[in-house]
Amino acid sequence: MHDGGIYFSGEAGKALAEYQKSAKTDLPELTPREKEILELIAEGNTNPQTAEKIFLSQFTVDSHKKNLLAKLNVKNTATLIKLAVEHKLI
Repeated sequence: MHDGGIYFSGEAGKALAEYQKSAKTDLPELTPREKEILELIAEGNTNPQTAEKIFLSQFTVDSHKKNLLAKLNVKNTATLIKLAVEHKLI
């Protein structure tokens, strides 16, 4: 037994390792503020509501949201939330 882990040998181990490498999507690191804003968006808050909740201007929240869309290479809020859930960002 090796620290409670599951181990594969030979071809099965190699195939699994290759699959894990190819399945990973290299996503950029989000800042704590970006994660906070992403969570509030995912909860259904509008940009003005988000701004009010975390004491920022609406312009700043808009900027963070645009940066999130660009950083994660998505085109809209729905896709942003879907990607965040799939990759356990929130």
